[in-house]
Amino acid sequence: MKQLVIISGKGGTGKTVLTASFAFLAKNKVMADCDVDAADLHLILKPTIKHREDFRGSHSASINKELCNECGRCREVCRFKAISEDYTVDKISCEGCGVCVHICPEKAIEFRENLSGEWFISETRFGPLVHAKLGVAEDNSGKLVTLVRQNAKLIAEKNGYGLVIIDGPPGIGCPVIASITGVDCALVVTEPTLSGLHDMERAISLSSHFGIKTLVLINKYDLNLTVTGQVEDYCLNKGIPLAGKVPFDTVITRAMVEGKSVIEYSDGKVSKQIKKVWNNIASDLS
Repeated sequence: MKQLVIISGKGGTGKTVLTASFAFLAKNKVMADCDVDAADLHLILKPTIKHREDFRGSHSASINKELCNECGRCREVCRFKAISEDYTVDKISCEGCGVCVHICPEKAIEFRENLSGEWFISETRFGPLVHAKLGVAEDNSGKLVTLVRQNAKLIAEKNGYGLVIIDGPPGIGCPVIASITGVDCALVVTEPTLSGLHDMERAISLSSHFGIKTLVLINKYDLNLTVTGQVEDYCLNKGIPLAGKVPFDTVITRAMVEGKSVIEYSDGKVSKQIKKVWNNIASDLS
């Protein structure tokens, strides 16, 4: 079984649009949406949820006023200033470190698991999809990403699927690291802007650090041919294969409005280029 992750150093490069198209083109696969902070692959794939579970990824403290003698030890050690003068805990400020729980002489502080989000196993017109929704302002997105990937892999192994396609989050933080660790290939999607070039370099550096085979795709390449040339020169100098270039076209927006992958919606120049890109990636995965 192979695992392909689609990432980008920044948001808005077209990562999910390409993932949906790959889901249409690939056979014998499972999809995983690991952009748990702002998942949107489901908007195109329109999944039917078959299984749903709560995700509890963090803790927060609460003070039992009947046991508390207001000695002040918890307020002294809380570096986040989450405990007020009347000995109540601000849930937003509390980081769930648990120091106050251990320091309280009266054992008056409870340490409860938070309901941080939920994750799903769904069926789509392209096959199984594992996805999730992290709650607003909740943390431990990396842990939820790992949970999504583990279940996608289990489904693939159980049903004999040969590929897991992972729609990764943008950036280079913890959820991205959780998305790319142990995969066979990473496709970095960039755009021809200075910020796109800079963040592509960071994403490539991250995947290279983990020894992952990395390819680059330049989306909307014809909007700035000068920067496109800079991206190509960077990849050439670093020995990073270029999977392809996709032109700008409003057909992508129209396809998204219809809730379809661009491959389903049109057989124009964008679709033809994405098919070429997929063939290049598939040959690297074989």
